[in-house]
Amino acid sequence: MATKVMTRKTTARLINEKVTPATDKKVTSATLLKIARKQVDAFNRNDWEQMQGALASNSRYHELGSQRKIESSAKIVELFQGWKKAFPDATGTITSAVGSGNQAVLEVTWKGTQTGPLEANGKTIPPSGKRQVTPAALFFTFEGEKIKESRQYFDLMTLLTQIGAKPIK
Repeated sequence: MATKVMTRKTTARLINEKVTPATDKKVTSATLLKIARKQVDAFNRNDWEQMQGALASNSRYHELGSQRKIESSAKIVELFQGWKKAFPDATGTITSAVGSGNQAVLEVTWKGTQTGPLEANGKTIPPSGKRQVTPAALFFTFEGEKIKESRQYFDLMTLLTQIGAKPIK
């Protein structure tokens, strides 16, 4: 019986590729990063269909800055639509990206002017007309080529201070 020798190249390929059980299709880190980047692009273009299409139907999203935890692709899209209602000109610029295994991580700078009401956790912050720039990190976990879970880390106090909702202490 022959034994297969694992070379450094083979090992690296196995670490950076995941076989999707349903299709036996290899999903590379590059593919997952492309899907993650398209989520930010979909937000920028208000393409909610594209955003929802990349999410598993039972996807989970945790927004740590606001402590919101959302389950289901439709509700996740609604949450992002709420951000666009508050900041209609909001865009995300990806400043860094890394992927490994079934995960992708994006560093994003969100910019936008609050011209609509910001609603979260049962509270409403009226439009301020002020511009904000908030750095964030998005972590995506994939199941095949669908986003199964995502977490967004951002400093809510930085955002609120910029729009005049909280004083700097």
